[in-house]
Amino acid sequence: MQSTDLGNKESGKIWHRKPSPATRDGRTSIHQLFVERLLCAKDASKCWGRRRNKTHFRFSGVLWSLHIGVIIVNIIHNTSDYHPKVLRFLNVAFDGTGDCLIAGDHQGNIYVFDLYGNRFNLVQRTAQACTALAFNLRRKSEFLVALADYSIKCFDTVTKELVSWMRGHESSVFSISVHASGKYAITTSSDTAQLWDLDTFQRKRKLNIRQSVGIQKVFFLPLSNTILSCFKDNSIFAWECDTLFCKYQLPAPPESSSILYKVFAVTRDGRILAAGGKSNHLHLWCLEARQLFRIIQMSTKVRAIRHLEFLPDSFDAGSNQVLGVLSQDGIMRFINIQTCKLLFEIGSLDEGISSSVISPHGRYIASIMENGSLNIYSVQALTQEINKPPLPLVKVIEDLPKNKLSSSDLKMKVTSGRVQQPAKSRGNKIQTRILKQDLTGDFESKKNELPDGLNKKRLQILLKGYGEYPTKYRMFIWRSLLQLPENHTAFSSLIDKGTHVTFLNLQKKYPIKSRKLLRVLQRTLSALAHWSVIFSDTPYLPLLAFPFVKLFQNNQLICFEVIATLIINWCQHWFEYFPNPPINILSMIENVLAFHDKELLQHFIDHDITSQLYAWPLLETVFSEVLTREEWLKLFDNIFSNHPSFLLMTVVAYNMCSRVPLLNCNLKDDFEFFFHHRNNLDINVVIRQVYHLMETTPTDIHPNSMLHVFVALTKGQYPVFNQYPKFIVDYQTQERERIRNDELDYLRERQTVEDMQAEVDQQRVEDEAWYQKQELLRKAEETRREMLLQEEEKIIQQRQRLAAVKRELKVKEMHLQDAARRRFLKLQQDQQEMELRRLDDEIGRKVYMRDREIAATARDLEMRQLELESQKRLYEKNLTENQAAVAKEMRADADAYRRKVDLEEHMFHKLIEAGETQSQKTQKWKEAEGKEFCLRSAKKASALSDASRKWFLKQEINAAVEHAENPCHKEEPRFQNEQEDSSCLPRTSHLNDSSEMHPSTQISLNRRAVEWDTTEQNLIQKVRNLRQRLTAQARHRCQTPHLLAA
Repeated sequence: MQSTDLGNKESGKIWHRKPSPATRDGRTSIHQLFVERLLCAKDASKCWGRRRNKTHFRFSGVLWSLHIGVIIVNIIHNTSDYHPKVLRFLNVAFDGTGDCLIAGDHQGNIYVFDLYGNRFNLVQRTAQACTALAFNLRRKSEFLVALADYSIKCFDTVTKELVSWMRGHESSVFSISVHASGKYAITTSSDTAQLWDLDTFQRKRKLNIRQSVGIQKVFFLPLSNTILSCFKDNSIFAWECDTLFCKYQLPAPPESSSILYKVFAVTRDGRILAAGGKSNHLHLWCLEARQLFRIIQMSTKVRAIRHLEFLPDSFDAGSNQVLGVLSQDGIMRFINIQTCKLLFEIGSLDEGISSSVISPHGRYIASIMENGSLNIYSVQALTQEINKPPLPLVKVIEDLPKNKLSSSDLKMKVTSGRVQQPAKSRGNKIQTRILKQDLTGDFESKKNELPDGLNKKRLQILLKGYGEYPTKYRMFIWRSLLQLPENHTAFSSLIDKGTHVTFLNLQKKYPIKSRKLLRVLQRTLSALAHWSVIFSDTPYLPLLAFPFVKLFQNNQLICFEVIATLIINWCQHWFEYFPNPPINILSMIENVLAFHDKELLQHFIDHDITSQLYAWPLLETVFSEVLTREEWLKLFDNIFSNHPSFLLMTVVAYNMCSRVPLLNCNLKDDFEFFFHHRNNLDINVVIRQVYHLMETTPTDIHPNSMLHVFVALTKGQYPVFNQYPKFIVDYQTQERERIRNDELDYLRERQTVEDMQAEVDQQRVEDEAWYQKQELLRKAEETRREMLLQEEEKIIQQRQRLAAVKRELKVKEMHLQDAARRRFLKLQQDQQEMELRRLDDEIGRKVYMRDREIAATARDLEMRQLELESQKRLYEKNLTENQAAVAKEMRADADAYRRKVDLEEHMFHKLIEAGETQSQKTQKWKEAEGKEFCLRSAKKASALSDASRKWFLKQEINAAVEHAENPCHKEEPRFQNEQEDSSCLPRTSHLNDSSEMHPSTQISLNRRAVEWDTTEQNLIQKVRNLRQRLTAQARHRCQTPHLLAA
């Protein structure tokens, strides 16, 4: 058999040399087989381990049948990472030609294998496990894959591109059925089935069912337009594909052979439906007659059927006669449904098959093995023996030469030649059997006959010759030697009782790293405890069962039955002195040791070493502590092949073979260490010593005479195990129950006390935390108080410094205010002097202009009236300008003076505000009112002053005009009028009604009144002087015309 590892390659060859499946050689004697193997290998281990093209050995009486390989290639997929691992194939499907198949692993890698072209290619990486595949669509390069996310995708193997993505399922899709035309496909999950159009990739119909009725499978019948739907309640319906019209329903199977259908298969012509389930019965339905026409019962080894598939034949026109039945043991058996005979089988107990697919032309079988690899079988090699032509019917006898012919030396030579043969019948099979005559003429006793065609006597001969059984067939031989009944129902009932209360906390006492191994050990021990109550109280039971659990962890049923068989046969009388060690068994061992090695026994006695120390540790652990795995397996090959006393003799032989180191031990601890750890001891020597002891031990002390022969477990139900002092066990059970109740009460009380103690501790912790918090708060308060005192002292010092700074600022401010006041007074004086000079200049200019006008009037008397009018207008203009200028100057003076007063008042109030109390705030309103009144008075005074000036100027102008007209006659009355008018002018002294004002305001107003009076008097004096000069000039002009007239 060739093996191909895909590794990380995306393409390559499937095999490197063209496979040529060998034929079967029929049956070969066991001696011929071993001679052939011994010629090819130097040692027994290589001899048993070497194989060619998948060799299987089967024991049948004295003969073994040798089946030589029918596997074309074994395909595995290992990663080449730092930690390599095996990628398991999950699904496989053939295309329409049968020469190309597609397979997907659990990581979503999908490969196409071309068996005709010897090529494989990685066509897609979906990154998730595929749950179903289909590869026979209308477009040959396309395939459908159902993924773990409940979606279905269509890919192209040539372009490696996604063609379509179909969604709609709410659970995992486990089946894809494609119509013969490739136009439609049905995808099935546990809750629904959906019909898809593969041209548009759109869903056409959806089959909805109740939750109580699940779907087993929905598929197309070959070469027809019918859909067959099978449900979990065993109902089977046939539907028309186009209209979905229900064509018929198959009747219910008979109650005598009613099984729940799980798997189905249909012949290529669509006439026969095969159905199976969790039973060894097969139901064959005729779909044309719509009735059950045959029930086939498989062998007792078949307890459940996992897969069914018809084997096509090129010459049967689709009415397939060979049906492949894959059972729970991983073996696929091919039977003829007409003759009900087993034709051939593939797979084995060690390398079981998980699922299989047969190519449409029936040449190849693709099987996914339980280890995740993919095997390609050749149907031609499998059926070669079946298709052998019949033997010739005519025999030709040749005579010997006459000179050698005698009565004593008569010989016949028979040769066969083919003559006309009858037509070959497919349904008939000519069976031949080669028998070897027993030279002794005696048959083996029936007690040496074992299941599966093995013989115990011959196995013992082989075991003595090679020392051990081949690793590949060891489990098979053990199951045959122990005659395990494989009671699935009884074992399931024990497992269904759950974990025994004794082993709930097994991991605390036996901390096993592997969780799976711990779980299997827990289940096995619980099943033993449920089987017999004594095993729940046996302290050494985990030590006894652990090596077998580790060896059979993948098959718990076999593990349980092996341990149960070991206890019934090799642990006889162990529980008679329960709960003490088996004193009777240890006495047997001590008697045998005393007979064969008195010196060693005396050494044990001298150092107070009893059989409970040198024998019982080996028995309760069944040598698993002192032997390696290989040594232990080799030892139990011999134990299971011999009488139950062999185990006790092994203890004696182990001590005798270790006598040298044991004689050197003087301390009890050294002896305990020796019998609980591995030692430098050859197990082959121990086994030979055991056989020697078995033969040389006297009958009176031989354990063989005290132990019963091997008894296998009963089939169907396990035997009752009561070989123990029942009253002690019952008493211990009652005491244990009482102790358990007391312990529960104690635990409840302790839990209550612990809860109370926890509450007290919690309260104490909270109190301590509260006191600590209060202490921290007190310390924090003191710290804050000290900080506040320090801050207050700092604030007082800062306030003192601030008051000193304020005093300095106030003094500086007063000095600045005084300097500003002096500067302002000086500026005001300078402005007044400038104003007076400007007034003088203005008056001089006016006088000059008037002089020019008077001179012009004197020169031109004839134009006097016109000149007077023009002069009058000129005077009016000038007077208006002068009036405006004077008013502007007076207003400017008043504004400047008012600003000065306001500034002084503002500075004065700022000085007063720092030292006054709240009561002084009420006076501010009065001061504001006083200021407002003063301002109004000032405005009134300014208005009166302006009015007086206007009136005065108007009188002066009128007087000048009148004087110009009558200068001599009206001089005296004018002076009188002036005096009267001057007496009638408004006085600023009328503003003295402000006596009610604030003293500072009254002082300011008095000062202003004095200044205004002084300014007004000066102006009046200047005006008078101006008037006198003008009068004098006018007189002079008036005298001049009189003189001219004289």
